[in-house]
Amino acid sequence: MKEEIERATGRRVVSARPVGGGCINQGWRAELADGTTAFVKTRADVPPDEYQNEASALRWLAEPHAVNVPEVLGYSDRVLAIEWIDEGSLSARGAEELGRGLAAMHAAGADAFGGANPLRIGRLELPNDPGRDWPSFYAESRLLPLTHALDAGGREAVERVCERIHELAGPAEPPARLHGDLWGGNVLADTRGEGWLIDPVAYGGHREIDLAMLQLFGAPSPRILDAYHEAVPPADGHEERVGLWQLFPLLVHAALFGGHYRASAAQMASRYA
Repeated sequence: MKEEIERATGRRVVSARPVGGGCINQGWRAELADGTTAFVKTRADVPPDEYQNEASALRWLAEPHAVNVPEVLGYSDRVLAIEWIDEGSLSARGAEELGRGLAAMHAAGADAFGGANPLRIGRLELPNDPGRDWPSFYAESRLLPLTHALDAGGREAVERVCERIHELAGPAEPPARLHGDLWGGNVLADTRGEGWLIDPVAYGGHREIDLAMLQLFGAPSPRILDAYHEAVPPADGHEERVGLWQLFPLLVHAALFGGHYRASAAQMASRYA
């Protein structure tokens, strides 16, 4: 691992040891000769371009200087090395700054709905070719490719949602710069109480997607969403669309983990069908 990290970062590794914090990846803490501490992720079966894509996503989200994103220290086909963040607790001020920062990051925009590379979440790979409009993109590139995870009734409900998507999706908005997997576990707090975004699957999409995902498994602080809405007022009807956007991560979980997620996804689809 020391040799692999050195090849990826171009820096000598003083020490490296496994640490927790990974989900499908194994985490390492590496001390580099220049005094930098790196968090390194690796796994045996990683696709050749996965870490390159994640490095590009981190840099893209960092471009507007709106939110804290770990610096990319280097990557290879086997490892991704990023800035180490000492963990703490999110403060009230940190939550507010993160909410305003998310609004600014979304406003930085994207060239299109979609991205340059396929979207990978775990072992799943989803189409990501730029779409002509958000409702069509969401139906064709996010929902329909995941219906295989459901039974016949669930698939039919998702298909009906897709048929109605243009009337359900709300007012048209330009592509936002999305984190793409913004559940609470991907918001890290440092020892100063500030929030950081990690593990993105970034692409151009509707800003409400990130906000709905943040609510699905419990936001680190309700003040994040309050500060976001104070900075950028939500579009009419946004509360009614939260479940519509949560249908995508529920389908992802149904495809990856099965179990009760299948029933949750089918139930959510039925609500909008």
